[in-house]
Amino acid sequence: MALRLKFLILCGFTLAAYLAAISREQSLPWLLAALLSAALLTGMLWPRWLLQRLSVRRVGPQRALEGETIVFRVDVQNRGWLPRFMVELVDRLPFVDAAEHGANDGDKLLGSVAYVPGRGARSFDVPLLCEKRGFYKLGPMGLASSFPLGLAEARSRADHSRQTLTIYPKVFPILSLSLFGAPSQIHRGGYCLPDGAGAAEFSGLREYRRGDNPRHIHWPTTARLNELMVKEFEPLASACICIALDLAKDANIGRGKHSTLEYAIRIAASVAAYACDQNMHSRVLADAAQPLRILSGKGDFHYQAILDALAIAEADGVTPYAKLLTEIALNCVRGETVVLLLAEPPHRNAETLQALALLRAKGVYLFAVLFERDSFLNAASWTRRDSSDRTLNAGLLELGAHCVTVRRGDDLTALFNR
Repeated sequence: MALRLKFLILCGFTLAAYLAAISREQSLPWLLAALLSAALLTGMLWPRWLLQRLSVRRVGPQRALEGETIVFRVDVQNRGWLPRFMVELVDRLPFVDAAEHGANDGDKLLGSVAYVPGRGARSFDVPLLCEKRGFYKLGPMGLASSFPLGLAEARSRADHSRQTLTIYPKVFPILSLSLFGAPSQIHRGGYCLPDGAGAAEFSGLREYRRGDNPRHIHWPTTARLNELMVKEFEPLASACICIALDLAKDANIGRGKHSTLEYAIRIAASVAAYACDQNMHSRVLADAAQPLRILSGKGDFHYQAILDALAIAEADGVTPYAKLLTEIALNCVRGETVVLLLAEPPHRNAETLQALALLRAKGVYLFAVLFERDSFLNAASWTRRDSSDRTLNAGLLELGAHCVTVRRGDDLTALFNR
């Protein structure tokens, strides 16, 4: 708008100068009109010439963590013989300012180059903050200039290549969780104990069967009975975690980075990191436009797969949380712990509690994270108080769930390490 106003003003002065020159037989008005015409043409054509034979290239990481500052290397190459001045570099960086307003496909000004010599190049680094997790398509980069008079702006896409950037959710440390054992994860005579937090208790002796672990043979009894006897164990604790995400649209309250979805993603990623560090099995399930199904596993590669899935998860589903919990109940491992992330509307609490009761009947333990919806709806006027749904809280306590209430602005590290 400012450029157009400048152009119209200069056109007006030029027209007035020509009218004055025509009405007067003097050389000075004609000289003034010629100078204004030259300025008008220069301001319109010069920016286009500045961008000719210029190319730009951006080099940077393809993966980053939420909250991390990454650095892009930008190279500007002048293939012409004459130097170029005052050229701006613009790029499409959807992750910039995404924390409050979400992804934005508009052009962002990376900086300006005051001088590029003929047949030369200029390079500089651009630090950018990764504000919000997600999968972003960057570019193409472009050049812009309105030098020297600012009457018109010329733009060109000097780099048609595109780059992707995956920003993983920020993970906070968890020292311990109230988890319970999964009996099927422990041997019953024929299998070795798993690495890590597994434990079992001796429950008796039985006859040796093909495939039993020779280390479990009880030699004194074998010698006395003259028959191979092996020790049988009753499993006590081998933690197995199932993270149940609610990706329904009406379960996501708040905007940008300060929404229940983003808090839930951070918690899910942190619980998965804890499971990986403790060498525990974990899995992640969610119903959305693209259902999320990360099967049970452990180790660094499994954790990386979870992070890749959580980085692009969106609250675009329509399936009630109770349906997902019922599916988990039909395929659960007896004794595993299901991590619940509850932010759905209160009118679905009864249905959800029925599904949770089915889970408990299957021998599953519950670790419930309840989001205070009011704090995410109106953070400005909300005051800290216990206004969470009493029916849901009472139902979870009756089912023996371990409950943690999360509010907007809470320190998750302190909350999960009390």
